[in-house]
Amino acid sequence: GVTYLDPGSSQMGKKESIEDTARVLGRFYDGIEFRGFDQSDVEELAEKAGVPVWNGLTDMWHPTQMLADALTIQENFNYDIKGLKFVFFGDLKNNMGRSLMVMCAKLGMNFVGCGPKDCWMDEELIKTCEQIAAENGCTVKCTEDVKEAATDADVIYTDVWVSMGEPDEVWEQRIKQLSPYRVTTEVMAMAKPTAIFLHCLPAFHDTNTTTGADIAKRFGVTEMEVEDAVFESKQSKVFDEAENRMHTIKAVMYATLQ
Repeated sequence: GVTYLDPGSSQMGKKESIEDTARVLGRFYDGIEFRGFDQSDVEELAEKAGVPVWNGLTDMWHPTQMLADALTIQENFNYDIKGLKFVFFGDLKNNMGRSLMVMCAKLGMNFVGCGPKDCWMDEELIKTCEQIAAENGCTVKCTEDVKEAATDADVIYTDVWVSMGEPDEVWEQRIKQLSPYRVTTEVMAMAKPTAIFLHCLPAFHDTNTTTGADIAKRFGVTEMEVEDAVFESKQSKVFDEAENRMHTIKAVMYATLQ
């Protein structure tokens, strides 16, 4: 049985502290998945609830998405993923860029982050992942060179240019910064013929959303982080990935609670 508490159904962090909410929910439930903003919130829940707590998403990390991504890559490469070249285009410092670098380092995939230097993750995290990668026979690298990144890639991944919780005002800046790092058919052509495209969704590949239509009207941009031709191509595995997100979350919760 699952209970969903939306922001309007809980006083967590408003009229009731995170600690008090954790102690109440821990008496009602066998496990809690937290999807929110502050990393400190999920860590405090985990410390105080007395039951397993899963990070469904914070502004720093997205580990449950990593499980779905890893499974999707395994399914497409016959479960032999060590040594694959994995490339993430866009804002490397967001929760997806950070989490994907950690995932690749731990699983033995060669990670390449490609985006403008002022969008790279912090140097301390890069160094930590380089050490983890060395232990697992792979590498971690960041570059601003699209051709260098995409050439012979096995997996190409991107994410929205403005992350959850960021103000609408940053769109103009991000469009200027990240348009050179859009995943296009030309970018995919640089990768291996067997390469796959991934995206954690939602994706702004057309104008069929309120945000997409608004950006097109304001800035004349009809495709943002990925071209529609790539998103709809046979190389795109984004909906397999979305399905796997549900399977992996359920599997982890089941395994933890046994």
